[in-house]
Amino acid sequence: MGKSKRGRKSKTLDPSTDDDVFAVTNIEIISPATSPTTANAAESHSRGRGRPKKRLKAERSPSFVPQANNGGEMMLSMLPAESVAGPQRLVPAMDAVVKVFCVHTEPNFSLPWQRKRQYSSSSSGFVIGGRRVLTNAHSVEHYTQVKLKKRGSDTKYLATVLAIGTECDIAMLTVNDDEFWEGVSPVEFGQLPALQDAVTVVGYPIGGDTISVTSGVVSRIEILSYVHGSTELLGLQIDAAINSGNSGGPAFNDKGKCVGIAFQSLKHEDAENIGYVIPTPVITHFIQDYEKNGAYTGFPFLGIEWQKMENPDLRKAMGMKHDQKGVRIRRIDPTALESKVLKPSDIILSFDGVDIANDGTVPFRHGERIGFSYLISQKYTGDGAAIKVLRSSEVLNFDIKLTTHRKLIPSHVKGRPPSYYIIAGLVFSTVSVPYLRSEYGKEYEYEAPVKLLDKLLHSMPQTPDEQLVVVSQVLVADINIGYEDIVNTQVLAFNGKPVKNLKSLANMVENCNDEFLKFDLDYDQIVVLATKTAKAATVDILTTHCIPSAMSDDLKQ
Repeated sequence: MGKSKRGRKSKTLDPSTDDDVFAVTNIEIISPATSPTTANAAESHSRGRGRPKKRLKAERSPSFVPQANNGGEMMLSMLPAESVAGPQRLVPAMDAVVKVFCVHTEPNFSLPWQRKRQYSSSSSGFVIGGRRVLTNAHSVEHYTQVKLKKRGSDTKYLATVLAIGTECDIAMLTVNDDEFWEGVSPVEFGQLPALQDAVTVVGYPIGGDTISVTSGVVSRIEILSYVHGSTELLGLQIDAAINSGNSGGPAFNDKGKCVGIAFQSLKHEDAENIGYVIPTPVITHFIQDYEKNGAYTGFPFLGIEWQKMENPDLRKAMGMKHDQKGVRIRRIDPTALESKVLKPSDIILSFDGVDIANDGTVPFRHGERIGFSYLISQKYTGDGAAIKVLRSSEVLNFDIKLTTHRKLIPSHVKGRPPSYYIIAGLVFSTVSVPYLRSEYGKEYEYEAPVKLLDKLLHSMPQTPDEQLVVVSQVLVADINIGYEDIVNTQVLAFNGKPVKNLKSLANMVENCNDEFLKFDLDYDQIVVLATKTAKAATVDILTTHCIPSAMSDDLKQ
């Protein structure tokens, strides 16, 4: 199996950690740089019930990793100007490419009242108008400090993070020091390139400290899986080498204009030199979203799951005429605004006047087709859209308002520390993809308990504030004898009342005047504790384990 990785390189080239860079697939992430606590994830692989591992590499989709330096890079500092590939007017734009140094401090999901040991990484970025710098979101994820260094400079300038777009893997930075902006011209953005158009990726990849250039052509334009954001947005596939550290660097066309941001590459036994670039429509959406709202609000999505209508018998059974095409709605997110007008088994015929084919694609430029989610991604949060559906052989038109949607098990914590609550040594927490990765490692989709994986892949929240609450571990004490082996098991109810989220559970326990605290867990398990004894024992357990509080700050508010 190939691995999905984003090209951010470790600041220290330790032989044991040189290739341990950040990697993500839709449901898999590998930590960006090694810290002393990363090894702990492997120790928890044996926990819980999981699906058997699949070892047949050919049966799994290839994913993205930075590839080894193929020797095709060209160091500008080593070559005369006339030998540099590309037109000469490209050279001034390269001065806008900066090196990004970031110190990260990740959350510790196993001990949520702490954070892991900090580590450093380096990547690339570039200057745009308005005294701003763009780089990748994964380059500054869980940042503690960010510094920027210009080409040919020996000074690192402290940067401020203005916005982080998790879904599109873009971050916006600025520098308050006026000296940083002297002699730097912002890059200009170009149009979405066509197939076979030349592209030049500029950045600071692994293998040296000076700026590096790799060249190639656009080989594919389609909806791609953004491995960091667990989303699908428009992307460019190029054959230029994108290595660890290239992340956040610009991709220029032959006119010297920026047409994208390098962010991931493909490593697979049957593929070579396949890199991926965030195109200008996605970049423009991010920038305009920030300028319009003063913050990043995200890309809207339809809160539905749909099915292709390629089978002729299925189309006939659904009442579709010969000239009608579309996709069938399988399920609708109960918390989505669309659930008020759309229904399961509706056939979506068109979106904003653009007809949708039976395979879910729409026309895209000359002779190309693309997934209809591209039309939705062009919208902004709060925008309206016109949807035509077929329901019981009747064509209906609806105007809906597009919003972002929250998953029951979120893909990211977006920089927030984990929530937790402790009573009598039972540590309650909420499940997220980073939590599963921390507990079960990069193969969490095979190691995690089956019921948690089922909820990750198929469950939808029934209310906007619903969370999946689990007993993450039991801090052993006399009061919880017999419960020590409970690990990552969902909490269904407390004293007969359903548990909607962690804050509601904490409030119910804190305000409980019953004789016993009774927790109903998954797999028909129950935990019963004497109320007064449990609350008294909690104080001693917190002192023993040097835990500052029985609950996280967000639950106190």
